[in-house]
Amino acid sequence: MGLLTFSINVTLDGCVDHQEGIADDETHAFFTRLMDEGGAMLWGRVTYEMMESYWPAVARGDAEAPLAMREWAVKLEAKPKYVVSSTRKDFPWTHSHHIAGDLRTGVQKLKDETPDGVLLGSGKLATALDRLDLIDEYKLLVHPRIAGHGPTLYESGLSSTRRLELISATALRSGAVAMHYRRAP
Repeated sequence: MGLLTFSINVTLDGCVDHQEGIADDETHAFFTRLMDEGGAMLWGRVTYEMMESYWPAVARGDAEAPLAMREWAVKLEAKPKYVVSSTRKDFPWTHSHHIAGDLRTGVQKLKDETPDGVLLGSGKLATALDRLDLIDEYKLLVHPRIAGHGPTLYESGLSSTRRLELISATALRSGAVAMHYRRAP
């Protein structure tokens, strides 16, 4: 069984708005490495639609992008992508699959069938999966910014505090810090 790793950009005040993070070559290289380490991507519908609206065009060369972003896009194009949605059934982007039905059962099956692990990149879905005790580790890229707005990480709350064990913390040139935590026993 593979691990379910939640990874997202977050500001110091917890904002997970994708426009608030630092999008430079080092940041894209960080997320490209994470994607390379995992066997599949997992998103909610909203994140999938945001990603689908831009990255396939970058992978095809139809949109201008720096080399690090193009590398991410090409690798993302080839990666299996799983989407949780109760409102959308059709996911035409290459290698996209729908997880329907019971959330716990569907995601546990994905973990069981993906020994290299699953990289989760959706904030609202992370809250739902954390409530089901399905997230094994967290790789957050904390940006040196205070956004002053949402959406924020876990804004709808959890039923109890999650104790985590620090595995590593790596500072990037931009001042962002890559934090790796595992759930504490």
